[in-house]
Amino acid sequence: MVLGLYPFVDIAADGAPRLNAAAGEELVRVERATAVALGPRTPEPAGTLFITTRRVIWLSEVEKGKGYAVDFLAVSLHAVSRDPEAYPSPCIYTQIETEDGSDEESDESDSEANREIDLAKVTEMRIIPSNPCQLDGLFEAFSHCAELNPDPNAESDEENGWAHGNEGDEDMTDGSDAECEFSDVNPIGQTDAHDITHAVVELQINDQRFEDAEEAEHDTRGNGH
Repeated sequence: MVLGLYPFVDIAADGAPRLNAAAGEELVRVERATAVALGPRTPEPAGTLFITTRRVIWLSEVEKGKGYAVDFLAVSLHAVSRDPEAYPSPCIYTQIETEDGSDEESDESDSEANREIDLAKVTEMRIIPSNPCQLDGLFEAFSHCAELNPDPNAESDEENGWAHGNEGDEDMTDGSDAECEFSDVNPIGQTDAHDITHAVVELQINDQRFEDAEEAEHDTRGNGH
């Protein structure tokens, strides 16, 4: 996998990109009359966008043999942009990870906009379909293929997430609120000293009442009643 945007020239005679069938790469969506804008540059003339299970490929319809590609593993973010204040045209906005993590020439002046661009430094790309109604379909295709190419670090992140969850459970049992909530409750089968004393006194009273009742019954029988 190559981080960053790179030139794509492996084009068949019919103008379609040659896919890596050995790696299981398959075509998911084709969008014609689609422009791309690299970083702050003006959009390229319209071309054809190919979304595969492994990467995004754009081929120019004006300059034959010219194309760009980026692996989905290098696409760190994709989103639909319809806000004219953010960008004049509705588009799919993508952020691209580069080898050295450097920013694309964001301080580039308009006079330099047409000079040769270093694709390896491009960190943003906008995909601009001629028909804005295609944006939702493009976004769904992007999302589907992104799921097919998960971040290699995602597994370790998930493990960390479970670890945090376990720590949270420990915090719940060790908290002062939990201690306060159950501090006045006696465990099952146990009573405090006051309850035991009360039970003994009550038992003694009941025993005394029982003895008095027996004596009264005995005196009554002795009197012949």
